[in-house]
Amino acid sequence: MRRLQIAVIGYNQDKSNEKTNKIAYEVGTEIAKSGAILICGGLGGVMENACKGAKEHGGLTVGIIPQEEVQFANKFCDVVIATGIGYARDFVISTSADGIIAVGGGVGTLIELCVGYMLKKILVTIPSSGGTAEKFGGGYLDDRKRVFIQTSQNAYSAVKVISEYFGSKQ
Repeated sequence: MRRLQIAVIGYNQDKSNEKTNKIAYEVGTEIAKSGAILICGGLGGVMENACKGAKEHGGLTVGIIPQEEVQFANKFCDVVIATGIGYARDFVISTSADGIIAVGGGVGTLIELCVGYMLKKILVTIPSSGGTAEKFGGGYLDDRKRVFIQTSQNAYSAVKVISEYFGSKQ
């Protein structure tokens, strides 16, 4: 049986801060403990800290980067997919994930959230991390109400929501 793939999306290193880095690390840790594979944009900030948490707890990490060269990925990525397609890689991240967790984030995170929404993926935000996660958690992105964007208070419950969703599908 294929392992669950959970994307972690959020602030890049330019906007990430101590709080969001800590939350991202905890999300990565919980993904590893659940046995799922962590998918992310492979760069700094939330992505790097989530990968670090997963790696330090025996997890598998996949970074889907916008550049053509693998060396741009953070050092905690086990698998690097160098797309060379710039921001369009946001579509690849969300499409590759079974579920998506947002930690903070700006417009790139919103793009990933929107793709997940259109594909009816299970979406969870941690509102206390600010940014996109705070603004869009707990509602719908439009009046079509394709999928409710759930909120969680911490990393453990965010991963649990996704894991339980797929556990009940089997």
